[in-house]
Amino acid sequence: MTDSLHMRALMVETANGPLRLVSLQRPAPGAGEVLVRIKASGVNPLDLKIRAGQGAHARQALPAVLGIDLAGVVEAVGEGVHGWVPGDEVYAMATGIGGAQGSLAEYAVVDARLLARKPSNLSMREAAGLPLVVITAWEGLVDRARVRAGQKVLIHGGAGGVGHVAVQLARAYGAEVFATGSAGQRAIIEGFGATFIDHRQTPVEEYVNEHTAGEGFDIVYDTVGGETLDASFKAVRVYHGHVLSCLGWGQHSLAPLSFRGATYSGVFTLLPLLTGTGREHHGDILRQAAQLIEAGRVSPLLDPRRFTLETAEDAHGLLTSKGARGRLVIEI
Repeated sequence: MTDSLHMRALMVETANGPLRLVSLQRPAPGAGEVLVRIKASGVNPLDLKIRAGQGAHARQALPAVLGIDLAGVVEAVGEGVHGWVPGDEVYAMATGIGGAQGSLAEYAVVDARLLARKPSNLSMREAAGLPLVVITAWEGLVDRARVRAGQKVLIHGGAGGVGHVAVQLARAYGAEVFATGSAGQRAIIEGFGATFIDHRQTPVEEYVNEHTAGEGFDIVYDTVGGETLDASFKAVRVYHGHVLSCLGWGQHSLAPLSFRGATYSGVFTLLPLLTGTGREHHGDILRQAAQLIEAGRVSPLLDPRRFTLETAEDAHGLLTSKGARGRLVIEI
Protein backbone atom coordinates (compact mmCIF):
# COMPACT_ATOMS: atom_id res chain seq x y z
CA MET A 1 0.00 0.00 0.00
CA THR A 2 1.08 3.59 -0.61
CA ASP A 3 -0.02 6.79 1.12
CA SER A 4 -1.74 9.69 -0.62
CA LEU A 5 1.58 11.38 -1.40
CA HIS A 6 3.18 8.39 -3.10
CA MET A 7 2.42 5.85 -5.81
CA ARG A 8 3.64 2.52 -7.08
CA ALA A 9 5.59 2.41 -10.33
CA LEU A 10 7.89 0.12 -12.29
CA MET A 11 11.40 1.46 -12.72
CA VAL A 12 14.15 0.31 -15.08
CA GLU A 13 17.47 1.53 -13.72
CA THR A 14 20.06 0.19 -16.18
CA ALA A 15 20.09 -1.08 -19.76
CA ASN A 16 18.34 -4.48 -19.88
CA GLY A 17 17.75 -4.23 -16.15
CA PRO A 18 14.68 -5.69 -14.44
CA LEU A 19 11.35 -3.93 -13.99
CA ARG A 20 11.57 -3.02 -10.31
CA LEU A 21 8.47 -2.10 -8.33
CA VAL A 22 9.16 1.10 -6.38
CA SER A 23 7.35 3.81 -4.45
CA LEU A 24 7.64 7.28 -5.98
CA GLN A 25 6.29 10.67 -5.06
CA ARG A 26 2.95 11.27 -6.71
CA PRO A 27 3.29 14.07 -9.30
CA ALA A 28 1.18 17.22 -9.28
CA PRO A 29 -0.17 18.86 -12.45
CA GLY A 30 1.31 22.19 -13.52
CA ALA A 31 -0.17 24.77 -15.86
CA GLY A 32 -1.77 23.10 -18.87
CA GLU A 33 -1.42 19.64 -17.34
CA VAL A 34 -3.75 16.94 -16.05
CA LEU A 35 -3.04 14.33 -13.38
CA VAL A 36 -4.34 10.97 -14.62
CA ARG A 37 -4.98 7.98 -12.37
CA ILE A 38 -3.78 5.25 -14.72
CA LYS A 39 -5.91 2.15 -15.12
CA ALA A 40 -4.02 0.47 -17.97
CA SER A 41 -0.71 0.90 -19.82
CA GLY A 42 -0.13 -0.30 -23.37
CA VAL A 43 3.10 -2.12 -24.21
CA ASN A 44 4.97 -1.08 -27.36
CA PRO A 45 8.17 -2.32 -29.04
CA LEU A 46 9.70 1.09 -28.32
CA ASP A 47 9.42 0.35 -24.59
CA LEU A 48 11.74 -2.60 -25.11
CA LYS A 49 14.23 -0.49 -27.06
CA ILE A 50 14.31 2.16 -24.34
CA ARG A 51 14.72 -0.54 -21.71
CA ALA A 52 17.67 -1.97 -23.64
CA GLY A 53 19.28 1.48 -23.94
CA GLN A 54 18.70 1.46 -27.71
CA GLY A 55 15.94 4.04 -28.06
CA ALA A 56 18.07 7.16 -28.51
CA HIS A 57 15.48 8.70 -30.85
CA ALA A 58 12.95 8.64 -27.97
CA ARG A 59 15.28 10.68 -25.73
CA GLN A 60 14.32 8.67 -22.66
CA ALA A 61 17.41 8.09 -20.53
CA LEU A 62 17.59 5.41 -17.84
CA PRO A 63 16.65 5.10 -15.04
CA ALA A 64 13.07 5.58 -16.17
CA VAL A 65 9.47 4.55 -15.74
CA LEU A 66 8.46 3.07 -19.11
CA GLY A 67 5.09 3.22 -20.86
CA ILE A 68 3.89 5.42 -23.72
CA ASP A 69 0.17 4.60 -23.96
CA LEU A 70 -2.39 4.94 -21.18
CA ALA A 71 -6.05 4.85 -20.29
CA GLY A 72 -7.34 6.18 -17.02
CA VAL A 73 -9.34 8.74 -15.08
CA VAL A 74 -8.67 12.44 -14.57
CA GLU A 75 -7.68 12.94 -10.93
CA ALA A 76 -6.88 16.69 -10.94
CA VAL A 77 -6.29 19.51 -13.42
CA GLY A 78 -3.67 22.25 -13.44
CA GLU A 79 -4.01 25.95 -14.00
CA GLY A 80 -5.43 26.98 -17.36
CA VAL A 81 -6.88 23.56 -18.22
CA HIS A 82 -10.40 23.66 -19.63
CA GLY A 83 -12.66 20.85 -20.77
CA TRP A 84 -11.45 18.27 -18.24
CA VAL A 85 -12.78 17.60 -14.76
CA PRO A 86 -11.96 14.91 -12.20
CA GLY A 87 -13.68 11.66 -13.10
CA ASP A 88 -13.37 12.02 -16.89
CA GLU A 89 -12.23 8.81 -18.58
CA VAL A 90 -9.38 9.43 -21.02
CA TYR A 91 -6.83 7.73 -23.26
CA ALA A 92 -3.62 9.08 -24.78
CA MET A 93 -0.13 8.54 -26.12
CA ALA A 94 1.44 10.97 -23.70
CA THR A 95 4.16 9.53 -21.46
CA GLY A 96 7.51 7.73 -21.40
CA ILE A 97 9.15 9.89 -24.10
CA GLY A 98 11.54 12.83 -23.94
CA GLY A 99 12.17 12.48 -20.23
CA ALA A 100 8.52 12.27 -19.19
CA GLN A 101 7.53 9.67 -16.62
CA GLY A 102 5.93 6.64 -18.25
CA SER A 103 2.55 5.02 -17.70
CA LEU A 104 3.73 1.96 -15.75
CA ALA A 105 2.66 3.77 -12.60
CA GLU A 106 -0.49 4.54 -10.67
CA TYR A 107 -0.44 8.20 -11.74
CA ALA A 108 1.12 10.41 -14.39
CA VAL A 109 1.02 14.09 -15.29
CA VAL A 110 -0.05 14.59 -18.90
CA ASP A 111 -0.16 17.59 -21.25
CA ALA A 112 -3.90 18.24 -21.55
CA ARG A 113 -3.55 18.74 -25.32
CA LEU A 114 -2.67 15.06 -25.79
CA LEU A 115 -5.76 13.68 -24.08
CA ALA A 116 -9.00 12.45 -25.59
CA ARG A 117 -12.09 10.92 -24.05
CA LYS A 118 -11.93 7.15 -23.88
CA PRO A 119 -14.27 5.49 -26.39
CA SER A 120 -17.37 4.62 -24.39
CA ASN A 121 -17.62 1.09 -25.79
CA LEU A 122 -14.07 0.08 -24.78
CA SER A 123 -12.73 -1.03 -21.44
CA MET A 124 -9.69 0.72 -19.99
CA ARG A 125 -7.60 -2.26 -21.03
CA GLU A 126 -8.83 -2.12 -24.62
CA ALA A 127 -8.38 1.64 -24.87
CA ALA A 128 -4.80 1.52 -23.56
CA GLY A 129 -3.79 -0.71 -26.45
CA LEU A 130 -4.71 1.83 -29.12
CA PRO A 131 -3.22 5.35 -28.90
CA LEU A 132 0.24 4.92 -30.46
CA VAL A 133 -0.92 2.55 -33.20
CA VAL A 134 -4.01 4.64 -34.00
CA ILE A 135 -2.02 7.86 -34.26
CA THR A 136 0.67 6.18 -36.37
CA ALA A 137 -1.87 4.70 -38.77
CA TRP A 138 -3.81 7.99 -38.96
CA GLU A 139 -0.78 10.22 -39.58
CA GLY A 140 0.16 8.02 -42.51
CA LEU A 141 -3.14 7.23 -44.18
CA VAL A 142 -5.19 10.34 -43.40
CA ASP A 143 -2.67 13.15 -42.88
CA ARG A 144 -0.06 12.21 -45.49
CA ALA A 145 -1.77 10.03 -48.11
CA ARG A 146 -5.33 11.45 -47.87
CA VAL A 147 -6.90 8.01 -48.16
CA ARG A 148 -10.34 8.00 -49.78
CA ALA A 149 -13.00 5.86 -51.38
CA GLY A 150 -12.13 4.20 -54.68
CA GLN A 151 -8.45 3.69 -53.84
CA LYS A 152 -6.63 0.41 -53.51
CA VAL A 153 -4.53 0.37 -50.35
CA LEU A 154 -1.83 -2.17 -49.45
CA ILE A 155 -0.88 -2.54 -45.78
CA HIS A 156 2.33 -4.44 -45.09
CA GLY A 157 2.04 -6.27 -41.78
CA GLY A 158 -1.74 -6.21 -41.64
CA ALA A 159 -1.99 -8.27 -38.44
CA GLY A 160 0.50 -6.15 -36.49
CA GLY A 161 -0.12 -3.31 -34.08
CA VAL A 162 -0.14 -0.42 -36.55
CA GLY A 163 -1.14 -2.71 -39.40
CA HIS A 164 -4.44 -4.01 -38.03
CA VAL A 165 -5.56 -0.45 -37.25
CA ALA A 166 -4.42 0.79 -40.67
CA VAL A 167 -6.49 -1.91 -42.37
CA GLN A 168 -9.61 -0.85 -40.48
CA LEU A 169 -8.97 2.85 -40.92
CA ALA A 170 -8.50 2.57 -44.69
CA ARG A 171 -11.72 0.57 -44.94
CA ALA A 172 -13.56 3.12 -42.80
CA TYR A 173 -12.55 5.76 -45.35
CA GLY A 174 -13.97 3.64 -48.16
CA ALA A 175 -10.80 2.16 -49.68
CA GLU A 176 -10.39 -1.38 -50.94
CA VAL A 177 -7.74 -2.89 -48.68
CA PHE A 178 -5.11 -5.59 -49.18
CA ALA A 179 -2.68 -6.71 -46.49
CA THR A 180 0.41 -8.86 -46.31
CA GLY A 181 1.17 -11.34 -43.56
CA SER A 182 2.16 -14.92 -42.86
CA ALA A 183 -0.18 -17.84 -43.48
CA GLY A 184 -1.02 -18.05 -39.79
CA GLN A 185 -2.25 -14.44 -39.83
CA ARG A 186 -4.69 -14.92 -42.68
CA ALA A 187 -7.79 -15.23 -40.50
CA ILE A 188 -6.94 -12.05 -38.58
CA ILE A 189 -6.37 -10.03 -41.75
CA GLU A 190 -9.48 -11.30 -43.49
CA GLY A 191 -11.46 -10.81 -40.27
CA PHE A 192 -10.71 -7.09 -40.49
CA GLY A 193 -11.98 -7.00 -44.07
CA ALA A 194 -8.76 -7.01 -46.11
CA THR A 195 -7.70 -9.28 -48.94
CA PHE A 196 -4.87 -11.45 -47.62
CA ILE A 197 -1.50 -11.65 -49.41
CA ASP A 198 1.06 -14.23 -48.26
CA HIS A 199 4.26 -12.20 -48.54
CA ARG A 200 6.43 -15.30 -48.08
CA GLN A 201 4.90 -17.17 -50.97
CA THR A 202 3.88 -14.45 -53.43
CA PRO A 203 6.41 -12.19 -55.20
CA VAL A 204 5.66 -8.47 -55.41
CA GLU A 205 5.19 -8.50 -59.17
CA GLU A 206 2.72 -11.35 -58.89
CA TYR A 207 0.37 -9.75 -56.38
CA VAL A 208 0.61 -6.36 -58.10
CA ASN A 209 -0.48 -8.00 -61.35
CA GLU A 210 -3.21 -10.03 -59.67
CA HIS A 211 -4.82 -7.24 -57.67
CA THR A 212 -4.10 -4.09 -59.70
CA ALA A 213 -3.60 -5.37 -63.26
CA GLY A 214 0.04 -4.33 -62.96
CA GLU A 215 -0.71 -0.66 -62.24
CA GLY A 216 0.20 -0.76 -58.54
CA PHE A 217 -1.59 0.26 -55.35
CA ASP A 218 -2.67 3.85 -54.76
CA ILE A 219 -1.26 3.76 -51.22
CA VAL A 220 1.27 1.35 -49.73
CA TYR A 221 1.85 1.55 -45.97
CA ASP A 222 4.98 -0.24 -44.75
CA THR A 223 4.74 -1.06 -41.03
CA VAL A 224 7.57 -3.62 -41.15
CA GLY A 225 10.66 -1.84 -42.48
CA GLY A 226 13.79 -3.23 -44.12
CA GLU A 227 13.20 -5.21 -47.30
CA THR A 228 9.48 -4.58 -47.00
CA LEU A 229 10.01 -0.89 -47.71
CA ASP A 230 11.99 -1.83 -50.83
CA ALA A 231 9.08 -4.04 -51.89
CA SER A 232 6.71 -1.12 -51.30
CA PHE A 233 8.56 0.99 -53.87
CA LYS A 234 7.84 -1.73 -56.45
CA ALA A 235 4.19 -2.14 -55.50
CA VAL A 236 3.01 1.47 -55.66
CA ARG A 237 0.89 2.89 -58.47
CA VAL A 238 2.66 4.59 -61.37
CA TYR A 239 2.52 8.42 -61.24
CA HIS A 240 -0.16 8.81 -58.57
CA GLY A 241 0.89 6.31 -55.90
CA HIS A 242 2.17 7.13 -52.42
CA VAL A 243 4.36 5.01 -50.14
CA LEU A 244 4.34 5.47 -46.37
CA SER A 245 6.58 3.93 -43.72
CA CYS A 246 6.73 4.19 -39.96
CA LEU A 247 9.98 2.18 -39.97
CA GLY A 248 11.91 3.73 -42.86
CA TRP A 249 15.19 4.02 -40.95
CA GLY A 250 17.57 2.05 -43.15
CA GLN A 251 19.43 2.79 -46.36
CA HIS A 252 17.22 2.27 -49.41
CA SER A 253 17.48 2.81 -53.15
CA LEU A 254 14.85 5.29 -54.36
CA ALA A 255 15.26 4.21 -57.98
CA PRO A 256 12.23 1.87 -58.08
CA LEU A 257 10.08 4.63 -56.58
CA SER A 258 11.44 7.26 -58.95
CA PHE A 259 10.94 5.05 -61.99
CA ARG A 260 7.26 4.78 -61.07
CA GLY A 261 6.92 8.55 -60.57
CA ALA A 262 5.52 7.92 -57.08
CA THR A 263 6.00 9.73 -53.76
CA TYR A 264 7.08 8.79 -50.23
CA SER A 265 6.36 10.00 -46.69
CA GLY A 266 7.97 9.00 -43.43
CA VAL A 267 5.83 8.81 -40.30
CA PHE A 268 7.52 9.69 -36.99
CA THR A 269 4.75 9.73 -34.43
CA LEU A 270 6.96 10.79 -31.51
CA LEU A 271 7.71 14.23 -32.95
CA PRO A 272 5.03 16.21 -31.04
CA LEU A 273 6.11 14.60 -27.77
CA LEU A 274 9.73 15.53 -28.42
CA THR A 275 9.22 19.05 -29.79
CA GLY A 276 5.95 20.20 -28.23
CA THR A 277 4.65 21.14 -31.70
CA GLY A 278 1.47 19.48 -32.94
CA ARG A 279 0.29 18.04 -29.65
CA GLU A 280 -3.24 19.34 -30.20
CA HIS A 281 -3.40 17.27 -33.37
CA HIS A 282 -2.63 14.06 -31.47
CA GLY A 283 -5.55 14.75 -29.18
CA ASP A 284 -7.73 15.52 -32.18
CA ILE A 285 -6.75 12.27 -33.91
CA LEU A 286 -7.77 10.26 -30.85
CA ARG A 287 -11.07 12.15 -30.63
CA GLN A 288 -11.89 11.40 -34.26
CA ALA A 289 -10.75 7.80 -33.86
CA ALA A 290 -13.05 7.45 -30.84
CA GLN A 291 -16.00 8.24 -33.10
CA LEU A 292 -14.99 5.46 -35.50
CA ILE A 293 -14.43 3.08 -32.57
CA GLU A 294 -17.83 3.84 -31.07
CA ALA A 295 -19.40 3.33 -34.50
CA GLY A 296 -17.83 -0.15 -34.69
CA ARG A 297 -15.49 0.75 -37.55
CA VAL A 298 -12.22 0.27 -35.63
CA SER A 299 -11.48 -2.18 -32.80
CA PRO A 300 -8.32 -3.30 -31.01
CA LEU A 301 -6.76 -6.73 -31.40
CA LEU A 302 -5.67 -7.64 -27.88
CA ASP A 303 -3.76 -10.65 -26.64
CA PRO A 304 -6.18 -12.44 -24.26
CA ARG A 305 -3.60 -12.77 -21.49
CA ARG A 306 -3.79 -10.21 -18.69
CA PHE A 307 -0.95 -8.56 -16.78
CA THR A 308 -0.46 -6.33 -13.74
CA LEU A 309 2.47 -4.32 -12.39
CA GLU A 310 3.57 -7.49 -10.60
CA THR A 311 3.55 -9.57 -13.81
CA ALA A 312 4.58 -6.87 -16.31
CA GLU A 313 7.87 -8.71 -16.87
CA ASP A 314 5.88 -11.52 -18.50
CA ALA A 315 4.31 -9.07 -20.96
CA HIS A 316 7.71 -7.71 -21.94
CA GLY A 317 8.96 -11.26 -22.37
CA LEU A 318 6.08 -12.11 -24.70
CA LEU A 319 6.79 -9.09 -26.87
CA THR A 320 10.50 -9.86 -26.95
CA SER A 321 9.88 -13.47 -28.01
CA LYS A 322 7.25 -12.37 -30.58
CA GLY A 323 4.78 -14.63 -28.80
CA ALA A 324 2.01 -12.05 -28.47
CA ARG A 325 -1.30 -12.64 -30.22
CA GLY A 326 -2.30 -9.00 -30.35
CA ARG A 327 -1.63 -5.88 -28.35
CA LEU A 328 -0.32 -6.35 -24.80
CA VAL A 329 -1.67 -4.24 -21.95
CA ILE A 330 -0.67 -4.00 -18.30
CA GLU A 331 -3.49 -3.22 -15.88
CA ILE A 332 -2.56 -0.94 -13.00
